[in-house]
Amino acid sequence: MEIIIEQTRETPVGKSSVEIVERKGIGHPDTLCDGAAEELSKAFSKYYLEHFGRILHHNVDKCLLVGGCAEVSFGGGRVTVPMKLIMAGRATEYAGNSKIPLEEIAKETIYAWLRNRMRFLEPEKNVVIDMQTRTGSADLRATYDSTQLSANDTSVGVGFSPMTELESIVYSTEQFLNSAETKRNYPMVGEDIKIMGIRLNDQINLTIAIAFVARFISSKEEYLKIKRLLAEYIDAFIKKHTSKRITSVINAADDAERNIYYLTVTGTSAECGDDGQVGRGNRVNGLITPYRPMTMEATAGKNPVTHTGKLYNIAAHEISRELTQNADIHNAECYLVSQIGKPITEPQIVHIKIHSSITRESQEDICTNIAKKHLHLIPQLWESILEQRFTLF
Repeated sequence: MEIIIEQTRETPVGKSSVEIVERKGIGHPDTLCDGAAEELSKAFSKYYLEHFGRILHHNVDKCLLVGGCAEVSFGGGRVTVPMKLIMAGRATEYAGNSKIPLEEIAKETIYAWLRNRMRFLEPEKNVVIDMQTRTGSADLRATYDSTQLSANDTSVGVGFSPMTELESIVYSTEQFLNSAETKRNYPMVGEDIKIMGIRLNDQINLTIAIAFVARFISSKEEYLKIKRLLAEYIDAFIKKHTSKRITSVINAADDAERNIYYLTVTGTSAECGDDGQVGRGNRVNGLITPYRPMTMEATAGKNPVTHTGKLYNIAAHEISRELTQNADIHNAECYLVSQIGKPITEPQIVHIKIHSSITRESQEDICTNIAKKHLHLIPQLWESILEQRFTLF
């Protein structure tokens, strides 16, 4: 295993002239796919542990949400064609003579999760779950059968720390809009929220898409009034977190002349306007950050024991986070690359880039020790994942 420590002199993202950050909220179709896949992986893991004493091979990270159809207008509406969640992947279906009820576990788990996540979605009525899981290949199942846990894939994990001001604002604003407080004050705010943030020097512009729930809005006049009040509500929240100039636009596609407004029955565009897929949304830190190192690897739905597409993304962020707890390390990036079949604690390469004022010798010691510490912890990460100690999307 090679550990490379590099002192970077690049301008930190937070001090550059332009920055772009995005977050897809909990009810966005892509986030719903991530959530469904991850909940299913956790459910399978817990079932395997309870019945067989260990987590058996599975990866259910190929979820596709096919949007439905709805009729909606001010005051209400109805879903006319249900959404469909196609859950594809691999999972151990037989252990000895025992057949594992994969489809039953999936439906019970995903419907319960949707009921808890979406206030106005009726899962059994509005969502069809189509299970397309198959047994995994022998070579991938073998990564579970050896005494030494081996990487389930050749993949890259990346992480960085700390968040910039814009990253924190975009993340916290979506969390605020999907909080219990906002739902009490503005019950028409659906769970499908998407925020695109742009910082140009000291000016921050936010484009916010909110799926309004039609039953709470009786007319276009009321809709426009709520938008104005909500804009003031959001600006007041953001101004607590920054001194920069802020402009925000809600539902930019609205067109009063054409009678076009962002109204939904269920609080998600998946009922009619959009589809979803695992891996197209937030990365493991809850953001989409094109000005930062990113990987196309989806974390949701991958098994928590040997799949480095999940484990290395978590570990890279944990390494970066701990590095920047040192007051002399201002920014950190970490890149981990696995090789299929090799021990999960031994990446092919560990590349750490830091912005720091400490000596080269101290950099080597600090970064190497922290990296080795978190690599050593990887075989235990599955417990924290099942206990939901990490935000994965």
